[in-house]
Amino acid sequence: MFYCYSFAVNKYQQVKVTGFSFIKNAVKYDFPIAEAITSILPICDEFVIAVGKSDDDTLGLIKSIGSNKIRIIETVWDETLREGGRVLADETNKAYNAISDDTDWCFYIQGDEVFHESDLSKIKDAMLLYKDDKSVEGLVFNHLNFFGSYDFIADSRHWQKKEVRVVRKDPSITSYKDAMSFRKGDRKLYCKLVDATIYHYGWVKDPRTQSEKRKAFEKLWHDDNWMQENIKDESIFNYSSIDSVKKFTGSHPAAIADRIKKTNWTFEFDPTLSSKLPLKKRFLNWFYQTTGIHIGEFKNYEMR
Repeated sequence: MFYCYSFAVNKYQQVKVTGFSFIKNAVKYDFPIAEAITSILPICDEFVIAVGKSDDDTLGLIKSIGSNKIRIIETVWDETLREGGRVLADETNKAYNAISDDTDWCFYIQGDEVFHESDLSKIKDAMLLYKDDKSVEGLVFNHLNFFGSYDFIADSRHWQKKEVRVVRKDPSITSYKDAMSFRKGDRKLYCKLVDATIYHYGWVKDPRTQSEKRKAFEKLWHDDNWMQENIKDESIFNYSSIDSVKKFTGSHPAAIADRIKKTNWTFEFDPTLSSKLPLKKRFLNWFYQTTGIHIGEFKNYEMR
């Protein structure tokens, strides 16, 4: 267990943290799951990961991380759960339910997310600060969405802005819909915002791999008829269809550095697409990008 200084209690205290995630076909679809796990492993006492039966050596990839903190659960995805990506929540729950009951905080990370090492101390401090405040059921982080390459982030209003990634160990808490967030019974969790960021790299892959990954994952949300009508049989994903991106000027997490060095494609986009949006969408994007206010934003949490 890690120890962290908190001004609220003015002494060193102890808190148990368990990371958890799920994954399948990480090699085939180039998920940075190893980077995801290692990015938060320093503040986890253990890490539980549900590894689905795969078409590649995903299991070997997880084992190659080589940490005795990692506990693997081998699973089989129920691919009949195709409506709204429910199978992803099902797999998340398998990992979450395997976490020991003496855990104070459960740190969730998806297979294409990475945390910056500079944020870990802030997260630890928040875990300690709210450890005994049972009215706080989760911690919310900023959500940064990279698109096309590691040099650009999607900045239009419809992209995820903040999300819950730390929750208490509670049998009444479950993964919600397509595993983007959590619920306690039928309600949203009561959360505190932490000044830390989820670096989301799900839209940064070789265009060929991105195309195959999208086809596979859309099947988790839609039936065969929808797939036939809406998914083009293209071998290369068209990144240029993005309506708005901006240059990323910060630093990436150290855990993803080697992957970034191996980038072997060029991202191109059409900057005029944003001007072709309907007037209402252009105004709402402009207003969000100018003020940071997302009118009508849906939030997966309730702030305390």
